[in-house]
Amino acid sequence: MRYCALQTAFGLALIILTIGNVKAQQLPAEDARLKEIRHLDLKYSFSGYKTRDEWMVRAGQLKRQILSSAGLWPMPEKTPLKPVIFGKVDRGDHTVEKVWFESTPGHYVTGNLYRPKNTTGKLPAVLCPHGHWTYGRLENQHLNSGPARAATFARQGYVAFTWDMVGYNDSSMISHRFAIGHRNGFDRNTLWSVNLLGLQLWNSIRSIDFLLTLPEVDPERIACTGESGGGTQTFLLMAVDERVKQAAPVNMISFLMQGGSLCENAPNLRIDTNNVEIGAIMAPRPMIMVSATGDWTKNTLKDEYPAIRGIYNLFDAEDKLTAIQIDAPHNYNQASREAVYGWFAHWFLGRPETGPIRERGGAVATLPELMVFFGNKRPENELNEEQLAETLIRNSRQQLDAAFPTDAAGLEKYRREFGVTLRNSLLAEYPGAGEILSKTISESTQDSRGVRRREVKLSRTGRGDIVPVTLWLAPEKRSLKSAVLIVAADPKSDETGPLAEALVNAGHHVALVNVFPGGRQVPAEYNFFTTYNRTDVALRVQDILTSAAWLDMEFSSLRLSLVGTGEAGLWTLLARGLAPNVDRALIDTDGFKASLDEEFVRRLPIPGIRRAGDFVTAVAIAPFSRLAIHNTGGNFPTHRIQDLYGNFGNPDDLNIRSTRLSNAEIVSWLRN
Repeated sequence: MRYCALQTAFGLALIILTIGNVKAQQLPAEDARLKEIRHLDLKYSFSGYKTRDEWMVRAGQLKRQILSSAGLWPMPEKTPLKPVIFGKVDRGDHTVEKVWFESTPGHYVTGNLYRPKNTTGKLPAVLCPHGHWTYGRLENQHLNSGPARAATFARQGYVAFTWDMVGYNDSSMISHRFAIGHRNGFDRNTLWSVNLLGLQLWNSIRSIDFLLTLPEVDPERIACTGESGGGTQTFLLMAVDERVKQAAPVNMISFLMQGGSLCENAPNLRIDTNNVEIGAIMAPRPMIMVSATGDWTKNTLKDEYPAIRGIYNLFDAEDKLTAIQIDAPHNYNQASREAVYGWFAHWFLGRPETGPIRERGGAVATLPELMVFFGNKRPENELNEEQLAETLIRNSRQQLDAAFPTDAAGLEKYRREFGVTLRNSLLAEYPGAGEILSKTISESTQDSRGVRRREVKLSRTGRGDIVPVTLWLAPEKRSLKSAVLIVAADPKSDETGPLAEALVNAGHHVALVNVFPGGRQVPAEYNFFTTYNRTDVALRVQDILTSAAWLDMEFSSLRLSLVGTGEAGLWTLLARGLAPNVDRALIDTDGFKASLDEEFVRRLPIPGIRRAGDFVTAVAIAPFSRLAIHNTGGNFPTHRIQDLYGNFGNPDDLNIRSTRLSNAEIVSWLRN
């Protein structure tokens, strides 16, 4: 809904809107974003959804958020795996082989392939990621045995593949501290969404691809089960890849703890969500939730299981979800494994019951029989950490360059792919009419020019944010031209006031937004801040969108203009990409060196912003309305922006200048 009011009744219209909003819901007393720091040990909740359609929309959003966080949206090229399977050991009722393949050129996934003997026809397959045990996939003790799990699945008629986490056992070229910069800071890898979680999720996706190269594997019967960090790998894979037809995340999905390892925390991953909501994406595919009394899954039966069951209910699929709890510490012990065997057999092998199947004891394969590089040379083209990170960044650059649109179909595809990446980098939104709360704090009487000044606070329903806005109302008798939103890094600077005054004198209503100031105090023990919280710059982009939406509703009969000054021009250009009704925008790039990653790290630290195509994508996904970009210093991607306007807009609507425009020039440009 858009609010329309005659200019002569503007004041009354605003008062009615303000009072109506305040009655509906009071603004918060202070900006919650300054104090509320989300982290992995915070107790979360999941209220569920009312309809299947509502959930399906949300599930799609979550899938794209996960993939964007992991650096996998749009999906990288799936290069040839070049699998090598060798060293077969006959264990009587099954065989064990060594495997390596390239998930991306120069990076190797290493593991073991367990296959049943004396079978015919297509076979179900099970992916077996492992947790953070000392010996990884080779761990063999009473709390967990990866070899026993895989061997038992093979005896039951499955093809089972168990592979190394990055940095474990045979996967030793890359450490488990790969791309660690975002743990307690921000670095170049964070700009490009290069992270350990993304690398391991990619390895998991390619592990499905590997299984499907085996002629005996049934593509409609692929399962995944892992414990602890392997449980995280399980629920992330099942969330983003529907080829996983059933799953058993073990000792992981919880409201109490979200996963403490680097490989479980990528920037932007859990902003506005948590593992329970992510786990619910499995619906309506079969899933068993295995929990323990002695870890963070101790409340599964009364909290997490009912929450996810609510989503299964939307699909009338209550029978496809179950949960058990084992009286034990953190584990994937025999009792836990036996519960999973029974559940998987019900859905994949036609077993009528869902209860446990006993695990047959016996010796497992020896370490020399399992270690891929035992007595074997490593591949000569294997990349180290620095080389791999550089390769992933280079691949992303090439993907962006190849996707740059030159025709209408290309533009639609670019918006669908990199537009989504940018939205999930910023995690900001243009609020609708019913989402904005406003309250007038003070209002002056008309001055000698007939100008009034109003102080307003804005908020979004249920968000707890506070956005202060100063509004100057031009005289009503003037021929009003537009409503202008000024965004300044320092709204109290000596430069901002004269610009606002000049615009008001020229017949514009002018709003000056005081965006999020920063200064949050993050306790030292809170790792992975960007996994759970937006950066200050991302919050500022949101405040610009909130203010622009409010201003557009207040003055719907006028065109909406944005003016970003100094460094705030960068935030404003990003916000313009998500704002549908901007008639014209004037952007000061403040000499930003957009070709340098270190410039983004220092001045525009937003996770994934470079992977998303930053400013070029922001222009590409917005309407090609009038745009002026100044103070570039020759350091901005203006050639790409000119190409976009040349291909899809009116080149005359784009004005680019290397030097800064004066206030008089800004007023003149907005007048025309």
